[in-house]
Amino acid sequence: MNSKIVVFICVFGVAAASVVAPVPVARVESFPQYSYGYNVQDSLTGDYKGHQEQRNGDVVTGSYSVVDPDGTRRIVDYAADPINGFNAVVRREPLVVAAAAKVIAPAAVVPAPVVARAPVFAPAPAPLLAPRLPYYF
Repeated sequence: MNSKIVVFICVFGVAAASVVAPVPVARVESFPQYSYGYNVQDSLTGDYKGHQEQRNGDVVTGSYSVVDPDGTRRIVDYAADPINGFNAVVRREPLVVAAAAKVIAPAAVVPAPVVARAPVFAPAPAPLLAPRLPYYF
């Protein structure tokens, strides 16, 4: 009897395994195209950055920029295609144009007078006492 159960389970397992659900076929664009971009300028946090990208088939071009902590803007222009691969060109631009330095004679430096101060003492805080309650017998 046990062998009939084992054979039934094996036959049922083979039959269940042979039923395969159809795999959904992903739709593939033959010539994908898109274009997007964004720009962030947040003076509260100091976050300044931007990005733009275009795709036309297998050719992707774009650029992004970010303000570095040293006060320069880093701009990266990139392109990618199946023949040349990914290529990027990085540029750095200062945010502030340097003004022409004027020669100014330094003013005479006069040291401030030294004033001795007496130490400041604060009185000790008054002790915190609980109010006396009458005793009732």
